[in-house]
Amino acid sequence: MSKHGKVLVAMSGGIDSTVTSLMLHEQGYEVVGITMKTWDYASAGSSKKETGCCNLDSFNDARAAAVHHGFPHFVLDIRDEFGDFVINNFVEEYMAGRTPNPCVLCNTHIKWRALLKRADAMDCAFIATGHYGQIREENDRYILSKGVDETKDQSYVLWGLQQDVLKRTLLPLGKYRKTEIRQMAYDFGYPELAKKAESYEICFVPDNDYRGFLKRKVNGLEEQVDGGNFVLQNGTIVGKHKGYPFYTIGQRKGLDIALGKPVFVTEIIPETNTVVLGDEADLGKSEALIAGMNWIKYEGITDGMEALTKIRYKSPGAVSNLYNENGKIRVRFYEEVKSIAPGQSAVFYDGDDVIGGGIIQRQQPVML
Repeated sequence: MSKHGKVLVAMSGGIDSTVTSLMLHEQGYEVVGITMKTWDYASAGSSKKETGCCNLDSFNDARAAAVHHGFPHFVLDIRDEFGDFVINNFVEEYMAGRTPNPCVLCNTHIKWRALLKRADAMDCAFIATGHYGQIREENDRYILSKGVDETKDQSYVLWGLQQDVLKRTLLPLGKYRKTEIRQMAYDFGYPELAKKAESYEICFVPDNDYRGFLKRKVNGLEEQVDGGNFVLQNGTIVGKHKGYPFYTIGQRKGLDIALGKPVFVTEIIPETNTVVLGDEADLGKSEALIAGMNWIKYEGITDGMEALTKIRYKSPGAVSNLYNENGKIRVRFYEEVKSIAPGQSAVFYDGDDVIGGGIIQRQQPVML
């Protein structure tokens, strides 16, 4: 019998998940490793060699670590579940003029639910991942908070995890810094893993070229959207663009338009295939509307609650007040925040604790 119970650990073959599994094994948990295959690059139409979490080398690395330390390992093919939901949503969001965050969607609806389903089948009390975050129980709720290492904290992409999931999730890396995890990998006998570079690519966009991915997924996309208008804030047409799905809010580079000064994408209007340009100052917004909420620290919020709101993964956050509005949340920032992109996540913090999060909605267009 194990000291702490049986835990199903998601193992990608990378340093974080490997150290997670070995750490729990050393602590006396009965570890079962599982590697989830979410995607293969052949179906992406890319010639690039598979890298990251969905390639054969990573599977072999995960299995080798499990075998070496004496615990079982399985490969779980969830490509159908992943593709139908995450990839279709990714395409649909860009086609709707929004900028999706597929990792949040995958964590919330695919990976954790797939893990729990298999954990139940294997009589595992817990699931564990190599994410940098912390979970504790307080006031009959399971609260997600930032990892100790602010440079690696991943609480932003975990805001969608519901209470029943948090209750059974272990995040052992949250109490450590990345430098400490690298040392642990070395101490466990994996010096190459300790030096391994990290990948920040979306797993199904192997070359970081989401535009190429959209073109391969949507037949005739370029013909459908090429030649839309670039317009200024006052509606003046200043040029033609390659199609609204190929631009994101805040984009400055790659616009292929010369106006004698730097300009930025400030609005995307899919209905008219229009991309609005403006100065950097035009990116600033004092409000944002958030939908699809998941509450973590509390069951909801009282109007006017103060919170630090992060609108992107690497954002330091901005002080704001939160207001209920017809099932959505209106965020009012103390100071203007730049490049608020519909489709991205907004996550609310009370100190290091995640209050909850949701998806940024498209505001009323500047013009139609």
